[in-house]
Amino acid sequence: MKFVEQLDRAITQNNSQLCVGLDVDLSRFPQKYLSSDDPIFNFNREIIAATKDQVCAYKPNSAFYEMYGVYGLSALLKTIEFIHQETKVPVILDAKRGDVGHSSAAYAKSVFDACKADATTVNPYMGHDSVQPFLDYQEKGVFILCLTSNVGGKDFQAAGKEPLYISVAKHVKEWNHYGNCGLVVGATKPEELKEIKALAGEMPILIPGVGAQGGDLKAAVKFGGQRAIINASRSIIYAADPGAEAKKLRDEINQWR
Repeated sequence: MKFVEQLDRAITQNNSQLCVGLDVDLSRFPQKYLSSDDPIFNFNREIIAATKDQVCAYKPNSAFYEMYGVYGLSALLKTIEFIHQETKVPVILDAKRGDVGHSSAAYAKSVFDACKADATTVNPYMGHDSVQPFLDYQEKGVFILCLTSNVGGKDFQAAGKEPLYISVAKHVKEWNHYGNCGLVVGATKPEELKEIKALAGEMPILIPGVGAQGGDLKAAVKFGGQRAIINASRSIIYAADPGAEAKKLRDEINQWR
């Protein structure tokens, strides 16, 4: 099944466009997890169990696992496997890869073959040949960074007579031969999101920046379209009741759908 079909199924099944980011940080874990034999996986397992009926995707960020070395990577693999076993919700591995062709081919194998992710994020700075190895996995989703939510994003992405984010959106539309492309656009840039959506058509848009970063939720839902994936991480997974927090945000998203 193609990623976009998995996504559409999950959106319909759970009546949700919410994505939960599994950005683990041991310093924020309750003691009961730190005292267990597998803190990261046990934490993620409970988050997934509490939220699996409220989401259209999960998005672990590889950096938060890589920083714990071999143990972190092992926990990441177990987490992805658990999601696939216990839910019909796709996994977007937020890895932001992108390099010359042969290196990108290795990164693509890492993300899709070794980690078994259903989709990933890719940096397009090095051009089409750096993205193509990911696109060649025709069943997988490839979310290409277009306009990010961080303050420094303006240094390059919004510069020039035609902003870089517009050029990226146009190129990605041309690259979408297999129907597996998507874009990453921050919720902190609502007017630009509207502009990008007009170029993107039916491509899914991954929208971070809601929650802890204070992005405009109403605009993100309104301008993101039927395949907008609204991501929230810390505001849900470190809440006192992650399941209730996920339901609250899902229901708020649905008010604007």
